[in-house]
Amino acid sequence: MCGLTGFLDPAGTSEQAAYHAIGRMTSAITHRGPDSEGHWAEEGAGLVLGHRRLSILDLSPAGHQPMHSACGRYVIAFNGEIYNHLDVRCEVRGARREEVRWRGHSDTETLLAAFTAWGVEETLKRCVGMFAIALWDRQKRTLTLARDRFGEKPLYYGFAQGLGSAQGHSNEDGSVTGRGPLLFGSELKSLMAHPEWQGTLANEALEDYLRFGCVGGEASIFQGVAKLPPGSLVTITQADVQAGRLPAPVHWWSAEQAAREAMAEQPLDSPQTAITAVEEALGDSVRNRMLADVPLGAFLSGGVDSSLIVALMQSQAERPVRTFSVGFDDARYDESSHAEAVARHLGTEHLTLQATSRMALDLVPSLPDLYDEPFADSSQLPTALVSKLTRKHVTVALSGDAGDELFGGYNRHLWVPRIWHKIRRLPLPARRALAATLKTIPAHRYDTLMRHGGRLLPKRLRMRTFGEKLHKLAAVLESSSERALFAGVASMNREPDTLLAGQGSGKPPEALFPALAKFDSVEWMLLMDTLHYMVDDVLVKVDRASMASSLEVRVPFLDPEVFHAAWRIPSALHLKEGQGKWVLRQLLFRHVPRELIERPKMGFAIPLDAWLRGPLRDWAEELLSTASLAELPMLDAGVVRRLWQAHLKGQGHHAQQLWAVLQLLAWQRRWG
Repeated sequence: MCGLTGFLDPAGTSEQAAYHAIGRMTSAITHRGPDSEGHWAEEGAGLVLGHRRLSILDLSPAGHQPMHSACGRYVIAFNGEIYNHLDVRCEVRGARREEVRWRGHSDTETLLAAFTAWGVEETLKRCVGMFAIALWDRQKRTLTLARDRFGEKPLYYGFAQGLGSAQGHSNEDGSVTGRGPLLFGSELKSLMAHPEWQGTLANEALEDYLRFGCVGGEASIFQGVAKLPPGSLVTITQADVQAGRLPAPVHWWSAEQAAREAMAEQPLDSPQTAITAVEEALGDSVRNRMLADVPLGAFLSGGVDSSLIVALMQSQAERPVRTFSVGFDDARYDESSHAEAVARHLGTEHLTLQATSRMALDLVPSLPDLYDEPFADSSQLPTALVSKLTRKHVTVALSGDAGDELFGGYNRHLWVPRIWHKIRRLPLPARRALAATLKTIPAHRYDTLMRHGGRLLPKRLRMRTFGEKLHKLAAVLESSSERALFAGVASMNREPDTLLAGQGSGKPPEALFPALAKFDSVEWMLLMDTLHYMVDDVLVKVDRASMASSLEVRVPFLDPEVFHAAWRIPSALHLKEGQGKWVLRQLLFRHVPRELIERPKMGFAIPLDAWLRGPLRDWAEELLSTASLAELPMLDAGVVRRLWQAHLKGQGHHAQQLWAVLQLLAWQRRWG
């Protein structure tokens, strides 16, 4: 696991200036690779590669990067892990007539030999792993950027002076336009460190950011800079850079296509067959991800996904697996006792990392540095905290991320189809009229009614957030389609345009997610969550939070064979008996008693409402001041301030919307 960066400047620059620039760019991402630093330049081509190394496999100098292929044609800067690289080595040896003389046992060297034997795209298809790659072809004088199937590792690219960004912004064909050198890197901060950087805020990205709490898709927060999509590559020439227009990426792997191919096979519709198939695929994936030359452990929350990963690790390990959970001083958000019970049963060497609210609060000012772009999933705080504490003990940790997206673990997977089946019977005009009636009373007024009238109700019917739930019901009733209903429940803020001073895009919610033929509603939701929420939120959160502490996190669920097995299982089996992740649960119960697992899903949450009214109030007040809001005139300062005052008075539940605005303002102050 490492960090890469570099630039391609056909206009040329002096050797001294080039190495000064790449030194700044690699220094900006030292946290991704604190063990060593490497630079390389192609004389006369304007191409410079930089690399920061976190040594995981082959700790010797033979793993140093940028690395040259044995034939001398290719030079690579590589971030990630190729879990099947020993198998790939054997295949390369069989494909070549002459003896392959390996210098070390790193997966980077394996990649270079495979590129020489088969070419780039065929090599990527044969590799299983998480990666971002910058590959210079000295023969063709082309730069190829590539990213892994699921987008576990980030890769940004664009111009020092951007004019138009990727698909979803000004260039509908997915190309990128701008002026100056082409810059690329694992994090935006490495691009921003280049001496010619002149970043311009991409206003078009703000509406979707405020809706989902992250900058999604191929767009970035800057004009002329894009994120390479998962499972894709782009090959760039010097002429492309000189023309100021980069080609659109092409996909070497597609989650949608892979799902369709799996669904076309014999379905795993027998419960035992499905459970066994997942056990074999996930067990192999876990085994492959336990390969490391440094200390390794696992996150353990006590939930289904992390408990299953740890159970499969322990079943294959010769000694107790090291597991880590985080315990908070607020009992409402502390799952550490559940994790400890699972660890005792499995016999792991468990450590509960005791955290305090103060420790989490102290991280807040550093969030813009961790994420480079505005990012407002508040579980970023506990994720960063557990990563920081875990890194004191191990260098690699396995996690249970992606189980929800592949196997149907979110509540919306269960109830969106149910609710839509019921409300669609009522004509849309009638539903909208009812919704308008419900919204005539502010949410906090409903809460007041519940506080007084709720005393007459049984305790189980008393709802602290009664008004918020009624307003959510109103939004559900207004949905024009099942896709629109899903878009609403998947959003952090259903009406982001209300926070903007100008007009929003006017796109209906369902336009944010494409309609796909031959997928039922549950299958469609699983795929949308995989392509969007997982890539844009979950994986970004985990990568930045962990790498900020130089911790490598591996995700066994994100393996092509696990994905294939999941998509051979009918949706009815994923959500069997009114429970999500039914197959994963049954597999886990082979290792852990049911009573240790079956409890309401808590999530990785923090008391954001209370913190914004309490210990974070001064920080928030300063960011929401008139002068601060004036720095982002595209925000409607009046609306934002009224929302803040309502929150302080307890009139409604606006913490998530405010957190998105606050993270945007904090980012603007740091990077704008």
